[in-house]
Amino acid sequence: MSCCAGLLGIDRSAVLGAVIAGGRSTRFGSDKALARFQGRPLIDHALDNLAAHCGQVIVCGRTHDGASAVPDQPAAGMGPLGGLAAALLEAQARGLPAVLSVPCDAIDLPQDLLKRLFPYPAYVESLPVIGLWPAAAAADALAILDGNGTHSMKAFASRIGARAVQLAREPVNINTAADLERVERHGL
Repeated sequence: MSCCAGLLGIDRSAVLGAVIAGGRSTRFGSDKALARFQGRPLIDHALDNLAAHCGQVIVCGRTHDGASAVPDQPAAGMGPLGGLAAALLEAQARGLPAVLSVPCDAIDLPQDLLKRLFPYPAYVESLPVIGLWPAAAAADALAILDGNGTHSMKAFASRIGARAVQLAREPVNINTAADLERVERHGL
């Protein structure tokens, strides 16, 4: 049971963890999910960190070493919201009410992340791919992705009335190989 289960009204087994990993890593210059931090791929750190908060964890947008995986929806190349849409649909299929999403470079999630994101829907203001979302919002994500407007996480958050949360210590956001090198050299 999660440290925050009493506060959430649900325990960690009711939350599907989703590592959003279907991006092209254009700014990074190579496959960011497989880039190594402390000797292990970034995606492995994200999976381990997310498992501390969720009963079940999936990877969205790619396959990875035996982890449960789902393709982005409605198609590949839709950005992080396509991964989240896939996770929301998967949570519905599994009968789970909520999804906790993180990027593939989530190497330092706060221990009280679920507590900070409850009540949901809520997201980390500086990094909106980190959020706690209702599985029932899958249709809203798909509607945005099917439209001509912005396919951003913030557009989705706005549409479903999610609140922005500021964390005392912002999560590391690794966009380039230089960012990863800096974190590796100087620590979190």
